[in-house]
Amino acid sequence: MRTPRAAQPPDDRTRPRRARRAPLLLAAGAALGGVFAWTALPTAQGASADLPGDAVFHNYPLQVHEWVEENAGDARQPLIAERIASQPQAVWFSNYEPGTVTQDAAEVTSAAAAAGEVPVLVSYMIPNRDCGGASAGGAPDFPSYLEWAEGFAAGLGSDPVAIILEPDSLALTTCLDDAERAERFSALAQAADTIHAANPEARVYFDAGHSAWHEPATMAGTLTEAGILESGDGIYSNVSNYRVTEEEVAFAEGVLAALGDDSLRAVIDTSRNGNGPDGAEWCDPPGRLVGENPTADTGNDLIDAYLWVKPPGELDGCAGPAGQFSPDMAYQLAGG
Repeated sequence: MRTPRAAQPPDDRTRPRRARRAPLLLAAGAALGGVFAWTALPTAQGASADLPGDAVFHNYPLQVHEWVEENAGDARQPLIAERIASQPQAVWFSNYEPGTVTQDAAEVTSAAAAAGEVPVLVSYMIPNRDCGGASAGGAPDFPSYLEWAEGFAAGLGSDPVAIILEPDSLALTTCLDDAERAERFSALAQAADTIHAANPEARVYFDAGHSAWHEPATMAGTLTEAGILESGDGIYSNVSNYRVTEEEVAFAEGVLAALGDDSLRAVIDTSRNGNGPDGAEWCDPPGRLVGENPTADTGNDLIDAYLWVKPPGELDGCAGPAGQFSPDMAYQLAGG
């Protein structure tokens, strides 16, 4: 797969869905055969597209699983296997391969559906990605991006799925002029609509940056401009960052309050925030730790889930190429 890359009863989050705009691209796809998964805990699936509080997230094989399998004699292996490989993590779609994206997405979603679990997929293909930084890339232009989004959506199946839509696409726009900004925001809304048309059970979360980047009201204005009120199910914060969960919950609540739509929710990336940040350093800082395990049982009705969106051990681009798995970094994050 391609990457850059106490029990509680079900809650009452079932809410009417907002009317969606007609998508620019219509897509439909059939799930393919299942693949090996590390966990197989069943969970009830409802008819609503809302993420149920008892959802179990799918642990699809990633780089860390491959490393664990191939390095049984490494002294770091047991801790990495126990603390990181055992936890469900997001699958990133970051390489521009339009000819295989439907099959690649379907392999993830069909494996999750077979296990009765919810997969987390990251769409990371926006043109001018990362403003040319360490994770530069994406589709060559917006027509290509929307065509790729159609293929991606076609592989999402018909069961619940959480989509992290284009990390940094809204919080990082300093490299864009007004016309480029408007084009990006329009494409994000169209991509979300395409995903919903292909799989009405999908929950699509829009980028809100993190608590040390923009003020909640500022981020809410950007999200509104990008069409979240018509096309999104919620926001995500702290992706690939290290801010502590309590700060991110308060920030997400502030953004949601400023948006003023009580049907929107948030998810928070807790994959590397166990020790909080190292000052302002965002790129492979040493001495960090994994945070709360992925769960939909957050105890907060506004927070759909804590997720491991950035797979722990996959680099930011300073200690090695962005997305490359580092056993040294994973071992640190696991507490070694």
